[in-house]
Amino acid sequence: MAKVEELKGIIARAGNVVAFTGAGISTESGIPDYRSPGGIWTKMRPIEFGEFLATPEARRESWRRKFASHEMMQSATPNAGHRALARLVRDGKVTAIVTQNIDGLHQASGVPDDKVIELHGNATYAACLDCRRRYELDWVREIFAIDERLPLCTGCGGIIKTATISFGQAMPEPEMERAREATLAADLFIVLGSSLVVYPAAGFPIMAKQNGSRLVIINREPTDQDEMADLVIHAEIGSTMSRAVGVN
Repeated sequence: MAKVEELKGIIARAGNVVAFTGAGISTESGIPDYRSPGGIWTKMRPIEFGEFLATPEARRESWRRKFASHEMMQSATPNAGHRALARLVRDGKVTAIVTQNIDGLHQASGVPDDKVIELHGNATYAACLDCRRRYELDWVREIFAIDERLPLCTGCGGIIKTATISFGQAMPEPEMERAREATLAADLFIVLGSSLVVYPAAGFPIMAKQNGSRLVIINREPTDQDEMADLVIHAEIGSTMSRAVGVN
């Protein structure tokens, strides 16, 4: 409880807060993570981007996996951690949420799109890899249901993929630059639910600290960056943030 009170004070004194979120905030909404014991990648090997491009069968397997998990992600709703961040955005305290998550739950909690920087893309829709035209997943599912037919862009004929960043796929430069600018403007950088092992994304808390920002890490398990943080809380994100912010 003392650490939550300390967190409340740190947030109150901050002028420009940036939140950095990982899988740990979404597991509290029932979305399984990827790397932890029992996580998705311990049960099946991820399909790398080069594989996806190289063979129709890899693309079919990618869509099979997507539609097998789609209802679970579609039914997930924002939890107390998401709602607390949304409150801080509405209050003008949090200026950006840099997220490694692909579930769209920050937007579903009421955070405007322009306040969310998605480093690893978004799994709630698809896009053409060539012209970037957006496609809704229901449209892709209808096509795939016909003998697992692969969807192609109606505009340019390009390959359609979920709008996520796969292993081997280049990080999105505009989002990385936006995240860098937000990080350098922050006087408080709060990490929520990230193991901080995936780079280059995990470099942003280090960048913030080196630039003079205070650093808070809230995560159930220790991270390699705990020693450099001003405050570390190993607890559930939803209950911690809801008490610190004063929302349910």
